[in-house]
Amino acid sequence: MDISSYVLLSHEQALRRRLDVVANNMANVSTVGFRREQPVFHEMLKRGEDAMTRDARNVSFVLDFGAVHDTALGGFQATGNPLDVAIDGQGYFAVALPDGGTGYTRAGQFKLLDTGQLVTSNGQPVRGDSGQPITVPPEMIGRVTIANDGSIMGPDGPLGRIAVTVFDNEAGVTPRGDGLMAAENGRVLAAGETKLRAGGLEGSNVQPIVETTNMIQILRSYQTSQRMADAINDMRKRAVERLGRIGG
Repeated sequence: MDISSYVLLSHEQALRRRLDVVANNMANVSTVGFRREQPVFHEMLKRGEDAMTRDARNVSFVLDFGAVHDTALGGFQATGNPLDVAIDGQGYFAVALPDGGTGYTRAGQFKLLDTGQLVTSNGQPVRGDSGQPITVPPEMIGRVTIANDGSIMGPDGPLGRIAVTVFDNEAGVTPRGDGLMAAENGRVLAAGETKLRAGGLEGSNVQPIVETTNMIQILRSYQTSQRMADAINDMRKRAVERLGRIGG
């Protein structure tokens, strides 16, 4: 296999990666708080000293550098549930993980257990601004609301405050594979900086028309790559045939 085939293979691997990301975006078009991903590729130059000409010594390959999140806000979807909240701006809700760590999510679909603990729809305890899970007195269940600054309000006043964590490097916020995100070195917003909207949820920011267009572009790029591969193979066959005639 010559170097041109390796370059085309590198390009097709990048297209496969793009297709995987687009397919994942489409699969989460209705997922609460989902942020679409965009793959990032870098150019990798490899120097070949045995090239026939000086111009052909530098060969450019495609290097998969990861993916970044689109930080655009999803649309607000009113539900009327006082425990449903959406972050009006950047940041993530912090939840306690079974191993003692912390996961992050934009999905504010919360509920209170019979014990009074505030959890996500999947049952992960929601962390407060103190870093500890939030628990309200059991007799307050059904009588609490969430204020715009994240405070859990009971009939007699606040019972805790939901933490919203922001990260300076959004590229460091990566999917865990369980609907949550993993990240480090976050900063919990103060009450004056926190902006929540109660009574609804943030929808996915995936735009189906955009993702469908991306799929079409990926398909066309792959078809072009295949045509180039076929052309290279034809050129190689003709070269072998001519060499055979010269040798004869």
